[in-house]
Amino acid sequence: MAFNTGAALMDALVLSVVASESTYGYKITQDVRSVMEVSESTLYPVLRRLQKSECLETYDREFAGRNRRYYSITEKGCEQLEMYRREWTEYKAKIDNVLFGGISNE
Repeated sequence: MAFNTGAALMDALVLSVVASESTYGYKITQDVRSVMEVSESTLYPVLRRLQKSECLETYDREFAGRNRRYYSITEKGCEQLEMYRREWTEYKAKIDNVLFGGISNE
């Protein structure tokens, strides 16, 4: 993708993925990759930061003989996601206005 992807956008995407269902890191990576380039080494610090800020919580579950860490969104995470969604809507409208006309060059 040619556009800059800052920490807030990454946080918003991760929170949105986890809001739909509790899931594990690799699946979160795959879901985020469906809309932007991201490596697991980029995503795991995001997950840790969101957990530290109490937007995500974790629990472990055995899967195929191995431990798998699952992430679920907290109430604080839901509030943060709603704020990101509001700000994204406003930001997108401003960008669309410039990219698709509506701003005069006067």
